[in-house]
Amino acid sequence: MALPPRPSRLGQTVATAVVGLVLLVSAATLDVEWSDLRELPAAVAEYAALMFADPDWSRLPRALFEMWRSISMAWLGAMLCVVVSIPLGMLAAHGVGPAWLRLALRGLFAVIRAVPEVIIALVLLTVTGLTPFTGALALGIAGIGTQGKWTYETVETLRDGAADAVRAAGGGRTALVRWALWPAALPALLSFALYRFEINIRMSAVLGIVGAGGIGSMLANYTNYREWDTVGMLLIVVVVTTMAVDSVSGALRRRIMEGA
Repeated sequence: MALPPRPSRLGQTVATAVVGLVLLVSAATLDVEWSDLRELPAAVAEYAALMFADPDWSRLPRALFEMWRSISMAWLGAMLCVVVSIPLGMLAAHGVGPAWLRLALRGLFAVIRAVPEVIIALVLLTVTGLTPFTGALALGIAGIGTQGKWTYETVETLRDGAADAVRAAGGGRTALVRWALWPAALPALLSFALYRFEINIRMSAVLGIVGAGGIGSMLANYTNYREWDTVGMLLIVVVVTTMAVDSVSGALRRRIMEGA
């Protein structure tokens, strides 16, 4: 009996070669002095000593207030994202919305995901000005793309038992969403919403650098003035607060998904 032919690896080989060529061309065309990498550890140690050897705690109250503004900005952005993206994401799921609407919403989510939060904030600055509201709005809009994708993927991975029961009882599309899809998807969607809040905490510091307010604005200002002892204090506040929020949010997400 003749052995079956070996599967061709030509496609994988060509793809690997193309990826390797792209990486080599990218590294060769970057305007980087690779010899400077040898001096990087010493420079990092020098600035770490400037920032953390003797942090300036005199501005801690102001830093905590600005950190609170960043957290508020992240929370408002997460709420805006959830309120808009979950209904749209449900409509984008297979078996819920019509085909033309599903394709349109998925295309919209893809476009939003392709635009970084910083770019959205810079566009909004011309309309809403240099305020924390700009940061919250940018975080909310940017999160719609990701949260909407998570929503319709979650709905599409649900088991069909409850949905079939609602259809067998004569329920329409609204009853299907209300009594079958929504209760089953709710724990995962709440977990994703909390995870989005964690992401927004980090991004709010970045948006502050471009003028959206919060702890990022303080970081940008004191970095420009080379006040490294204050920059070190601000970084400590950011790291400790972010870790604390992540711990609480992670515990809540585990409780939602796994129960008590």
